Amino acid sequence: MIELSSVTKTFNADRHNQFTAVDDVSLTIEPGRLTILKGPSGSGKTTLLALIGCMARPTSGRIRLHNIRTSFFTEAENSALDITSLPERFLTEIRRTTFGFIFQQFNLVKGISALENIMLPAYPTGENQADFRRRALELMELFSVSRHAASPVEWLSGGELQRVAIARALVNNPAIIIADEPTAHLDSKLSGEFMEMVGNLKSEGKTILIASHDPLVYDSVLADTVVGMRDGRITGITGAA
Repeated sequence: MIELSSVTKTFNADRHNQFTAVDDVSLTIEPGRLTILKGPSGSGKTTLLALIGCMARPTSGRIRLHNIRTSFFTEAENSALDITSLPERFLTEIRRTTFGFIFQQFNLVKGISALENIMLPAYPTGENQADFRRRALELMELFSVSRHAASPVEWLSGGELQRVAIARALVNNPAIIIADEPTAHLDSKLSGEFMEMVGNLKSEGKTILIASHDPLVYDSVLADTVVGMRDGRITGITGAA
């Protein structure tokens, strides 16, 4: 479970261009469910994802992750870990072990192969390379892109790039998948295929959090909770138990 309590993120505080991207957000994200952050550009969705995924710190408020796995803390501490003010070295491990990220632009590295891109997040973990290479190949097989293992990513189509990006997000077997506008540059057919893959991940027990203004995403029958956002605030929550 992810628990946010009165979370605010302000940029350029006390300057003439001060801007509050996330404004007093309180939210509980249940494990094993698909939660959609819905709203127009500038509504605060991406910033909220960054805060939850330990890529940014809130200006105020608290974020707690429940029942995660880290090597720095005891099992009891990991059961309800307040990540708000943790040192960066702790946040780095949490990002690697707990989250898998799918970015709007995919952020794949040009000039290296699809397989090497998928393996990249696993290198810093210290795991045996043969083990995570085998896992990366298994993911490529799962997503039907194994024939492109040796191909530079710039040779791949949009749908193939997306599948490689999803495989990369899963290579460390994260409990939580975060996706920022994953269908923004895809046609309806590829967007539908993406949601099918999301459904498979959800059936495996993954917690999935997607920011999107695409009705194919937020109107999907797969969505358990849809959180409306505008101007950094929550405007409504539908589907929550």
